[in-house]
Amino acid sequence: MSQTQNELRQVVLVSGMSGAGKTTALKALEDMGFEAVDNIPLSLVANLAAPLANDSHDDGQIRALAIGVDIRTRDFDFDTFANVVAALRANKTLSVKVLFMDCSDDELLLRYRETRHRHPLAQDRPVIDGINLERGLIAPVADLADMKIDTTQRSPGDLKNALSKHLENAASGGLVVILTSFAFPHGLPREADMVFDVRFLQNPHYDPALRGLTGLDDAVGQFIKKDPDFSDFMTNTKNLIKPLLPRFADEGKSYLTIAIGCTGGKHRSVFVAESLGKWISTGGIKVQVFHREMDNMLV
Repeated sequence: MSQTQNELRQVVLVSGMSGAGKTTALKALEDMGFEAVDNIPLSLVANLAAPLANDSHDDGQIRALAIGVDIRTRDFDFDTFANVVAALRANKTLSVKVLFMDCSDDELLLRYRETRHRHPLAQDRPVIDGINLERGLIAPVADLADMKIDTTQRSPGDLKNALSKHLENAASGGLVVILTSFAFPHGLPREADMVFDVRFLQNPHYDPALRGLTGLDDAVGQFIKKDPDFSDFMTNTKNLIKPLLPRFADEGKSYLTIAIGCTGGKHRSVFVAESLGKWISTGGIKVQVFHREMDNMLV
């Protein structure tokens, strides 16, 4: 008899850039019922993750586990980490996900300056040197991750909500397409798999009647749809995305993040993201739509 999701121990390995919010993520997972452990040697992770006979809640559900792993972890290197992940995923009593926490370099610098903490790889060097070195070392982990969260300009409450949605989707299985609008002047979303630039469309910002509205308002949507290039852009974009979705799903990818950018992140990108989200959902694929500059909820 096959095991159900409830009979498996959930294990989330939390990694990412130092200062990007790994500790905050572990605390949020702890609040969600996980047992959180940070920076144990990789050689001990498999034994820690294995469910014990009495390792369950009063309701009989096996206790979920969150384990923090980063460059400070003893015996950390990517090959060892990848082998540990592979071994955990081969264990049929476990449901394993890797969460990667990221953040823009500018905000990481600001966080280190505000807290006056030293970067673990820059004890006697400028903080930016440590950030650059770590990003190179940790980048392969991001490629291995099932879930990625960019904490740039994100509050702990936002992070907890994002984690909850990620875990809910992970439990249900299948591909989830995340569409996020953003403003180019504030930087590209780091977790984006695909990026589309819609700054060529006529900008509602310059219409006084529309400036205070957003792409969620019908008047703005009608304005954007009147652009002579809008229809062809949407048709071509759909034709590009449509054949990719089943390929990503067959590959076992949990998330596909599509970012739509404009100048302010409140009109054109919002409307296009919403429109693409509605179209993708008609194909039976799970969709989440976020608007970074409007609600600070980028995932």
